[in-house]
Amino acid sequence: MTADLRDLYQEVIVDHGRRPRNFGPLPDASHQAEGFNPLCGDRLNLRLKVVDGVIEEARFEGVGCAISTASASLMTEALKGRGASEAEALFAGFHAMLTGEPQVTPSSLGKLEVLAGVREFPSRIKCATLAWHTLHAALHSESQPVTTE
Repeated sequence: MTADLRDLYQEVIVDHGRRPRNFGPLPDASHQAEGFNPLCGDRLNLRLKVVDGVIEEARFEGVGCAISTASASLMTEALKGRGASEAEALFAGFHAMLTGEPQVTPSSLGKLEVLAGVREFPSRIKCATLAWHTLHAALHSESQPVTTE
């Protein structure tokens, strides 16, 4: 990754961390889940409005580091208009990208690729994946809060 590209990615992460998209309540949510990263204290409540199997709206609330917040912000943008199986495939691809699994090409993830650099910091991978594990729990109507441990 070139220095210019790394700087651009960092700017996107900082922007989403400071001004997260889709942050706030979703009163008519059909699915929801809570996530917690005990290592750094990130907390997330994800709410989805799923109609006829399609995610029409995705919003989150909580507190977290810039990476956790940026990941949730980018994820909620990427989810809108996708079916549950597409969302699960996106989660699998995102997780593979961060853990270095060879089954994904970053370009298939679109804007989510900006978080690829997180894999250089193994302790931050849990920050980036918290929202995604919470998404999985919400789609499967899991009632217990998700942890990254």
